[in-house]
Amino acid sequence: MKYLKTFLENNKILINRRSSEDRTVNHIKAINKKIQNYIKKGSIGNLDLSNTPITELPNGLTVGGDLNLSGSKITELPRGLTVGGYLDLRYTKITELPSGLTVGDSLYLSNTSITELPSGLTVGGGLYLRDSPITKLPSGLTVGGYLDLRNTSITELPSGLTVGGSLYLSDSKITELPSKLTVGGSLDLINTPITELPNGLTVGGSLYLRNTKITELPEDLKVGGIIYR
Repeated sequence: MKYLKTFLENNKILINRRSSEDRTVNHIKAINKKIQNYIKKGSIGNLDLSNTPITELPNGLTVGGDLNLSGSKITELPRGLTVGGYLDLRYTKITELPSGLTVGDSLYLSNTSITELPSGLTVGGGLYLRDSPITKLPSGLTVGGYLDLRNTSITELPSGLTVGGSLYLSDSKITELPSKLTVGGSLDLINTPITELPNGLTVGGSLYLRNTKITELPEDLKVGGIIYR
């Protein structure tokens, strides 16, 4: 009886594993069919692939609306990808983005393993990199909305950076800002090791300097809101 019980238990485990694998395979097939149907219909609207076992996307994919890949098994994006709305990659194992990536709205990269961004990246909305190991941004980067670098390892920003919304750098390792930096919204430098502000800095909103070692402000500093020290 003991051997029979062990045999049945082992077979049950094998059957469960096999059925689990089959479910994953069938799920991936269904997702790929969903993508192909989306393409056939003209790539109009949003494409939600969040929390799916999908690991890759077809080359040359264009998404007219939002592309949600958060919590999926995606590991890389195809070259030539264009997203008209937002692109959400939070909580994925993505490590790099293809050069020339265009995102019409916001790009969400928080809680990913991204360490740097490609040249030619275009983000129409906000760029969210909070709680990621990002260390470098490409020169000439333009972000239409917010740029969120809170709690990252970034130490400096590239020349020619343009931020349309607020720039959040609190709890980062930032030590200096580029000259003539323009921030459309507020600039948050709370709890950073930065010691001075550059010449030509323009901040459309408020400037947050709490818990920094900044003691003097440049004469040509322009701040549209309140300076919090």
